[in-house]
Amino acid sequence: MLSSYASGTWFTASDEGTPLLDAVTGDEVDRVSSAGLDVAGMLDYGRRIGGPALRAMTFHERAGALKALATALSAAKDEFYELSLSTGATRNDALIDIDGGIGTMLVFASKGRRELPNDTIYLDGATERLGRQGHFVGQHVYTSLRGVAVQINAFNFPVWGMLEKLAPAFLAGMPSIVKPASQTAYLTELAFRRMIDAGVLPGGSVQLLCGGVGDLFDFLTGQDVVSFTGSASTAQRLRTHPAIAAHSVRFNAEADSLNLSMIGPDAVPGTAEFDLFVREVAREMTVKAGQKCTAIRRALVPAAQADAVVEALRERLAKVTVGDPRLPEVRMGALASLGQREEVRRSISRLADAAQVVSGDPDRVDALGADAGKGAFLNPVLLRATDPGARALHTVEAFGPVSTVLPYGSVAEAVTLAGLGGGSLVGSLFTADPAVAREVLLGIAPYHGRLLVLDADSARESTGHGSPLGHLVHGGPGRAGGGEELGGIRGVLHYMQRTALQGSPDALSAVTGRWLPGAARRVSDVHPFRRYLEDLRIGDTFVSEPRTVTLADIEHFAEFTGDTFYAHMDEEAAKANPVFGGRVAHGYLVLSFAAGLFVDPAPGPVLANYGLDNLRFAKPVSPGDTLRASLTAMEKNPRLGGDDGQVRWDVEVRNADDEVVAHYELLTVVAKRPA
Repeated sequence: MLSSYASGTWFTASDEGTPLLDAVTGDEVDRVSSAGLDVAGMLDYGRRIGGPALRAMTFHERAGALKALATALSAAKDEFYELSLSTGATRNDALIDIDGGIGTMLVFASKGRRELPNDTIYLDGATERLGRQGHFVGQHVYTSLRGVAVQINAFNFPVWGMLEKLAPAFLAGMPSIVKPASQTAYLTELAFRRMIDAGVLPGGSVQLLCGGVGDLFDFLTGQDVVSFTGSASTAQRLRTHPAIAAHSVRFNAEADSLNLSMIGPDAVPGTAEFDLFVREVAREMTVKAGQKCTAIRRALVPAAQADAVVEALRERLAKVTVGDPRLPEVRMGALASLGQREEVRRSISRLADAAQVVSGDPDRVDALGADAGKGAFLNPVLLRATDPGARALHTVEAFGPVSTVLPYGSVAEAVTLAGLGGGSLVGSLFTADPAVAREVLLGIAPYHGRLLVLDADSARESTGHGSPLGHLVHGGPGRAGGGEELGGIRGVLHYMQRTALQGSPDALSAVTGRWLPGAARRVSDVHPFRRYLEDLRIGDTFVSEPRTVTLADIEHFAEFTGDTFYAHMDEEAAKANPVFGGRVAHGYLVLSFAAGLFVDPAPGPVLANYGLDNLRFAKPVSPGDTLRASLTAMEKNPRLGGDDGQVRWDVEVRNADDEVVAHYELLTVVAKRPA
């Protein structure tokens, strides 16, 4: 019997449970039940114990825990691979699920360290000035929700499905309850056990629910989040649950969709794009036995190329060996269950009025090294539409190794066919024609969460049509669920609350831990560059002595750099320019002078300048203008386990009339005080 991990302990139901069968042999692998499990107690435990523990950690500390967890899971991969065979997955299928999940966790760990502050609050956008004098400002911030992230996953990715949802929620400071699909929950449970064994996660930050959810949804609040992956019909039923509606519970759905791949009119046989298209369609039909929410269900091809595409796909699919994934020569394993195979066969029958089978027999299969009667095996099945606009082709999904070729007459017709799917997770286009790419992508983008354009160049590094990446949004409109997950920091912010703070710059700076424009500055006799990271205070400021810009300075800079743009060197031409009205200093000369004005040249805690953000040249600088620079410490981000950290500085360059001529944020590495 599979166990759940609830309220800090392992729980095993006392009833007989439901048998879970090996997809290849039909033998019983395990049983599953949640009878007697206190699901309300799990929510309470996550809120009371897991939430406070996570929120006490900074983004960087959470990122470090994710990295440590990914390392621990990598060490146990061989166990996961072995058990994954019972799900019907080949070694390559398991790599996508297991290594893909661990890789996604590492992406979020990296982004957490690089793109989030070493703090518990995230600032969204620039400060909004709400009063004329600057005494009343606004700042959007994100803070961690006080609830639990309930993650309901599908059967086809028992490891990746858990980790890709867990990583952003954890980074956001929100505890999770993982609810795997029962059919393959034994693999999720094994991976979860290794997570707990690693001992790197705070108590209560993750829990596991194997079996039915019971009345868990009845206890959800507006601080909780539900992230669902599965069928569109189940998503619709769950999102209308009374508690979700009553409390406006955030509900993110990633549902099934009839994803398309299209080949452009230019991609005729013999071109790289034609070959790439055929290879990708065949691969998406057979990886995970076609049990992927991103698999290609509709293959749109020019009518003139339909015969060639069908023949090329038939030839490629004929080489696919179906059977026991334990055998090295097997290219495609079994579906997750016999019930799933019958569902796919029923879906193929529903497509029969609008398409004909041109490759593969859905009713019989020879499984290498296995009993085809006991295992959930199915041949790859390719159909060709007789009526490309028929409703069934755009509404019925055969969730297995099945795809339909849809001939189109014009690019405009192909765009129309794409929209009939009602919303998809991903679409792909194979073309080397930029005009076709623009017409297609602009036409179908409203129906897709992700679009991939493949040609001979991009194919050299592309991860393929069906591979969601942690950096990019995974989701889609309409039938695909209308939700978004992954997407880098966007995915993290989904588990946080955005709040508009209003008040004085001083008050908001104190709340956010970041100096905001208009807040008080502290000018002291000690140059901020002489302070170690621990001693530097937000608001510490240095104001430079003045320096006058001469015409000789401008001409020397032009000669030295080679930047002889007329506005710097030709008085008459510069006067004719309505922006300048005469010769002006180079913007980068102003930056160089600013650095000379505020830099403390002797060795000290400031180790390096590694860039600047948000540079604006606000007003031209003419010969004879006198400049003064101010440098203010805005934000500190100590590097965990390191001897230094990042400091962000606000830099203003003003002229003699106290007008800002340049403004930017300087990024430096500053040493911590020696031990």
